[in-house]
Amino acid sequence: MTHYDLAIVGSGSGNTLITPAWDDRRVALIDGGTFGGTCLNVGCIPTKMFVYPAELATAARESTRLGVDLTLDGARWSDIRDRIFTRIDAISRGGRSYRADELDNVTLYEDSFSLTGEKSLVSGTGEHITADQVVIAAGSRAVLPDIPGITLPQVHTSDTVMRLAAQPARLLIIGGGYIAAEFAHVFGAFGTEVTLVARSGALLRALDETVSMRFTEAASKQWQVRLDSSVAALTENPDGSVRALVCGPGGAEALDVDVVLVATGRIANTDRLGASEAGFDLAANGSLCVDGHQRVLRGGQPVTGVWALGDVSSAHQLKHVANHEARVVAHNLLHPGDLRLSDHRYVPAAVFTHPQLAAVGMTEKEALQHGESTGIEIVTAVQQYGSTAYGWAMEDTTGFVKLLAERGSGQLLGAHILGHEASMIIQPLIQAMSFGLSAHDMAKGQYWIHPALTEVVENALLSLGTG
Repeated sequence: MTHYDLAIVGSGSGNTLITPAWDDRRVALIDGGTFGGTCLNVGCIPTKMFVYPAELATAARESTRLGVDLTLDGARWSDIRDRIFTRIDAISRGGRSYRADELDNVTLYEDSFSLTGEKSLVSGTGEHITADQVVIAAGSRAVLPDIPGITLPQVHTSDTVMRLAAQPARLLIIGGGYIAAEFAHVFGAFGTEVTLVARSGALLRALDETVSMRFTEAASKQWQVRLDSSVAALTENPDGSVRALVCGPGGAEALDVDVVLVATGRIANTDRLGASEAGFDLAANGSLCVDGHQRVLRGGQPVTGVWALGDVSSAHQLKHVANHEARVVAHNLLHPGDLRLSDHRYVPAAVFTHPQLAAVGMTEKEALQHGESTGIEIVTAVQQYGSTAYGWAMEDTTGFVKLLAERGSGQLLGAHILGHEASMIIQPLIQAMSFGLSAHDMAKGQYWIHPALTEVVENALLSLGTG
């Protein structure tokens, strides 16, 4: 049995905890998967590297209405794929080499470990380690629904679909969330015939209802969308394609496709780690329960020296949240008498599909519930991109900003954007909410560049009528 000052399970955001402050202490870094975690290898970074060329391809299709005749000759899938993973794989290898070969105080375990106690772990090969402090940053994995044929080689998750040998002519996506929406955009932009099958009556149902409805309308014009539907079975055809039995309001439909992408959500890796057997508290979705300092809970009480961060313990499953929590844990590991709290008040998110979406804070339904419980009147404003000069220039007919605020105080409660570069346009609203700037002060207390697209935010703030 080998003892360490610190054991970290997961080489994603957990890897950032190994700072120079640990140079004179022994650290174990454990990861039985690909070094660097989900975001680097199969998540945020490679997907957005696919999204950018998809945007270029989409621009060629949409330019005609502006008087510019662009043509899309095609997408070279293998070139796009190899450009992305040549860079990604090199970063992963470099990070692994640095931790494994260049730091004398760090031992990298490239094996799966499970907990045998609060601060003890055993590998699949029987190697035991203990530590004074343990950080669980083991991430999450894609969920595979119980569908006959789900193990066919033509069925992929986001972990594998980006490395396909060839671009499929026909793609079935099972799911209606952000992963489904992003990959529908990527493959659809490159010329693949995309069919989305979602159990719910709209796509991106976790978002504000107005945003979900408007995106569903836009999606239905780009891809084949089957709502209130499910895939009952998948079978392989003699030519190697897949026949999907899709059941919906109109009955059963047989759909032949080349590749199936399962995008039905992700689950925390606590079961593979044996967290429940170690006595740690788990939420209903299987994620670790933590307190505000990121300490793992057992019987509702924090376990001294055991921490968790990222997808394994967070409902948000977002890289920027994992990074924030890692900074909090990095401090708390070294300063037990001065613990910091994570701040999850205003967590933003974006969906890099077409059109792009971004959100922070409450949905309209949540804001109205807040108003009912507090007796505060809630005001709402919806401003169309097309109402601004830059929106006119784009001839935009779909983009909008939706804001929710308290009347009187002008405190912003939520911001929701659908349209061009929504992920960037929302940032000043995130800043205003985080630092307590009222809608009135934000709108009138600064210059807004004319005719930049951010004027749509200014006009939405002015339309709120919070005074």
